[in-house]
This record gives sequence, structure tokens and C-alpha cells, in this order.
Amino acid sequence: MGQSRKLRILTGDRPTGKLHLGHYVGTLANRVRLQDSYDCFFLVADLHMLTTRFERDILAETNQNIRDVVIDNLSVGIDPERSTYVLQSLVPQIPEIALIFSNLVTVPRLQRVPTLKDMMRDLEIEQPSMGLLNYPVLQAADILSVRADVVPVGKDQASHLEVTRELARRFNALYGEGTLPEPETLIGDVPTLIGIDGQAKASKSLGNAILLSDDVKTVEQKVRGMYTDPARIRADIPGNVEGNPVFIYHDAFNDDVAEVDDLKERYRQGKVGDVEVKRKLAAAINRFLEPVRARRAELEARPGLVAEILEAGSERAREEAAETLRMIKDAMGIAWKG
Repeated sequence: MGQSRKLRILTGDRPTGKLHLGHYVGTLANRVRLQDSYDCFFLVADLHMLTTRFERDILAETNQNIRDVVIDNLSVGIDPERSTYVLQSLVPQIPEIALIFSNLVTVPRLQRVPTLKDMMRDLEIEQPSMGLLNYPVLQAADILSVRADVVPVGKDQASHLEVTRELARRFNALYGEGTLPEPETLIGDVPTLIGIDGQAKASKSLGNAILLSDDVKTVEQKVRGMYTDPARIRADIPGNVEGNPVFIYHDAFNDDVAEVDDLKERYRQGKVGDVEVKRKLAAAINRFLEPVRARRAELEARPGLVAEILEAGSERAREEAAETLRMIKDAMGIAWKG
């Protein structure tokens, strides 16, 4: 018997800027693990970016942002020899599939997508553009264009994928069972890394994140300014470890467990100051980032590498998407025969 094929995964990023430690904890570390077990497609979703960011000066940064997001992924361990990197706009079949799908879903159904409501609230959008409303449909086209079997998502993104599953079911019911896969959700217990200000999740736009590309001095500076226990005004006052951003980061990035346990014990007893706790955290984060920086330096020394990876991966994705589009049109009876 032949070897069964690996299940296929698609996930990705909007190219809106450099990635940070929150992205590593929430997404990137999982991708590195998944590429060993799955046929992974990683999408740089530049068309999705247009749904909320369409000002000329912002769009002028797109090429650099695409380069940054790919290098960030590669620097933490994504291997382009084992995974397929795709630039969404280089696969023209995706928007064509999205146009077909948009006729199979109603406006009220899209208006009920919780993550769409959240996005509108966060960005203070009173009336969504057609593109923003159609975001889950374009996402369905991304996923189904390569006939992905599994999509890893955070709990807050599951409702987006439900639109994909509904569209696959509706298409198959109308035009032929089994034409399109109904992808499964791979919902991980994705942690959210708190910002260094202690007020919200880490976010580049809020200026409260440590970037994967930050140098040693920048990390030290950011850690020195981190929010800690506000009730602890002196080092000899017992402090709270639970919910304390400094210790959340220690747990996530300090590989010296004994050191972390010792710091927690002394912090609770009022026997260690914030200066020492932060100094050791900065050292741990820089230790974690050292191999990432080394890989980044190698990647940036090859200026044409990102283009090569995206062009090769997008060519594979175009081949898959062309086959999917052929299957869709044949099933619907709209394939032009000449």
C-alpha cells in the first residue's frame, strides 16, 4: 500500500508590520511544530489587509511588511523546504473563487460573524465596506483554494471558519457531494501574551510589545520599563507573582526553571527587588532571541531569498487553486468548453 498523504493545513498573517513575542507564543511556535506533521501552506494575506488599511501612505509599506513577516516566520524556525509560503495576491484564482462563493452566502449571515463585529468595534467602523463584510468569504477562498483539511485557529477565530465550512457544505449540496472538503478546526489553547504595560495584549500598534527583531539593548530598555505589582513600592514588601507581567514573561521565555522558581519565592517573601527580576528576564529573553537574531542575519544577507520563497510557494498554490477552480466550474456546469 502507498503511504497516505499528510493532511493539509492553511494559516497565515496579514502583512501589517513586524511580529513580536506575542505572535510567537500565540501562533509561530505552533507553526514550527505543525510543519513536521502536516503539509503546511502559510499565506501572506496582502489582499485581506485592504479590508481595513487602504490609505496610500500605509499601502506604500506593504512590500517591506511582506518581507518582514516572512523573515520573522523563517527566523523562528519555519522551513521553506518543508512548508509552502504563499503571497495571496500572486494567486489570482483566490479572488475568483471568492466571487463565486459570495453568491452562496447572505449579507445578514456575514453581519452575524462575531469577529467581524469585534473588528468594527475596535476600529470604530460604523458601516463596513463590501470588502470587510466579505472578509470571511475571501478567507474561505484562501482555505478551499488549496483544499485544506485543517485550519489552526484561536478560539476567537472559530466563527470565521464556520463560514468556510458552511460554504463548502452548501456548494457540495448544490453541485456535488465531495467536491470541496469541509475543513476541520484545530483549536489550540492559544495563550495571549499580556503587553509589557500590563494593560492589554501585546500589540505593536499599542507600543507595548517586544519585537522578534529587537536588539539586545532595546530588549533591556523595554524590560526595565515593564509594569509589575503596583502595590510593591519597596523591594522588602511581599509582591504578587500571579498576573504580574514580568513573571508571565519569565514563564514563557526563561528556560532556567530553577531560577524562575527562586525569583518567585523570593518575590513573594519580599526578598528580591524588581531590578534583579527584570535584569534576569532581559537576559532570558535575549538568550531566547539569540538564535532568532542569528538566523535573521543569515536571511537578510540574502536579499532575494524572500522573493524566491514566495514565488516558488505561490506557483505551487496557483497549481492547486487552478485545479480547485476547474473542479468548481465543472461541478457547477459553467466551465467554458469552447
